[in-house]
Amino acid sequence: MKLTRFLLSLVLSGLVLQVHAADKPPFKLTVQLDWVAEPEHGGFYQAQARGFFKAEGLDVTLIPGGPGAVVKESVATGKADVGQADSIGTLLQQAEGLPFVQFAAVFQDDPSGILVHADSPVRKFEDLQGKTVIARPEWPFLQFLKKKYGLKVNVVAQNFSVAAFLSNPGALQQGYFIAEPYHIVQAGGKMPRFLSTWDAGFRSYAVLITSRKFAREHPAELRAFVRAYIHGWRDYLDGDPASAHAALKKANANNTDEFMMFSRKMIIDEKLVTGRDQDGGPAKIGRLEPARFATQITQLEELGILAKGKVTPATAVTTDFLP
Repeated sequence: MKLTRFLLSLVLSGLVLQVHAADKPPFKLTVQLDWVAEPEHGGFYQAQARGFFKAEGLDVTLIPGGPGAVVKESVATGKADVGQADSIGTLLQQAEGLPFVQFAAVFQDDPSGILVHADSPVRKFEDLQGKTVIARPEWPFLQFLKKKYGLKVNVVAQNFSVAAFLSNPGALQQGYFIAEPYHIVQAGGKMPRFLSTWDAGFRSYAVLITSRKFAREHPAELRAFVRAYIHGWRDYLDGDPASAHAALKKANANNTDEFMMFSRKMIIDEKLVTGRDQDGGPAKIGRLEPARFATQITQLEELGILAKGKVTPATAVTTDFLP
């Protein structure tokens, strides 16, 4: 009889806990994106539209960015809980003391590179010698190319438009592998070629960051977010992207069906989310490798962009929140 009462009490206790869990309000979490809502954020919007965040007990708000987005500052000051950034820019600001940590990958390779006209004689990085590149003057990749290949290049500041590229058959421009090629073709140009950062051995990530305070105070919620986020990317890439695309249209009226399907194909074909290495695939989504960070840090230190010893893989990145 005592054993029966004991088992019954356990069952009732479990039921009470389930009721309390069901009554618990969802945890509110904000994500600051780096750019206007486009398919490069497909995993986020799929997770939101398909209810993956909600299933993890989260109420997630996605905040689109743009040319003036201050992602890292927003995260460091608590205006956003999570932000999307590039790993190299993040390393530089971590070295300056901003209190955040990189905890998951968006893209296994940052899709930044140099757009080249289809008919251009520029075929490899060595061909950039003496050329003019439309780019952000502070872009670390240019410094890396100058050092690795002994290049001298001129830089003209970009304004996030492809107009200058289209008007000059010899133009070379910093661009994002996913979107700019579509806009160039739509404007009457040929599909451009792309000199990628990864082909030069400058392999940075596009990452998710959070403040150390948020990571310390909300580890369970951050793990739940990462589970739903990875689920979102897998579903967006392997399943029907219609849910994300409908949400992306609401967030950004410039998203057309043709543009979104083009961009999604570029992400899939170049294995940006799943990785191009031998161990690439769905299991690689979101993963970060400390060894790659060690290489990045060494490269930046050798360029004189990052002071030696200011940041290490152990202080810059954590894999504690990955499945």
